[in-house]
Amino acid sequence: MDRAAKAELVSTLNGVFSTTSVVVVAHYKGLTVADMQKLRTQMKQAGATVKVAKNSLAKIALEGTDVASIQGLMKGPTLIAFSSDPVAAPKVAVDFAKGNDKLVILGGAMGKTALNPDSVKALATMPSLDELRAKLVGLINAPATKIAQVVNAPAAKLARVFGAYAKTDEAA
Repeated sequence: MDRAAKAELVSTLNGVFSTTSVVVVAHYKGLTVADMQKLRTQMKQAGATVKVAKNSLAKIALEGTDVASIQGLMKGPTLIAFSSDPVAAPKVAVDFAKGNDKLVILGGAMGKTALNPDSVKALATMPSLDELRAKLVGLINAPATKIAQVVNAPAAKLARVFGAYAKTDEAA
C-alpha cells in the first residue's frame, strides 16, 4: 500500500471512529474467506460494518477520538466492527462468535466507555433501537386504548341491562 492510500485509510477510519456509536474489536485468526464474507453480510444486514486494517494505521486513526481506549486491543490479526446503532455490531459479532470459535471478541468501546468482552456480550443482549421504539409506541398507545375501554364500559353495561329487561318483558 503506498503512502497516499495509507493516509486515505487513516482519514477514513478516523471519520468512522469519530462518528460511530459503538466499536467492537475481535481476533479473526483462522477464519476462512467464506466465513469472513458471511460475517460481512450479516453485519451489513444489521446496519453495521466490518473492517480489517493494519493495527498501526488503526492506532493512528484512533488518536483524538472518543473510542481511543481500544488502542490496547490492537494486537495480532484484529478486525473492527462498528455501527451507529449501539446494539447492532455487538449483537452480530457475539452471535457469529457463538457459531464460530475462531472469532474471539477482545472488547470494544461505546463512546468514551471502554468495553471488555463481557460488556460487549451484555450489550448484545439488549433490544435494538427499532425494538425499543416499538415498545415505546406500544406503551404510549396502551393508555389511550384503556381510556376508550373505560369510557365505553358504562354504555355497554347499560345496553346489557336494557337487553335483560327486554328479555324479561318478552318472557312475561
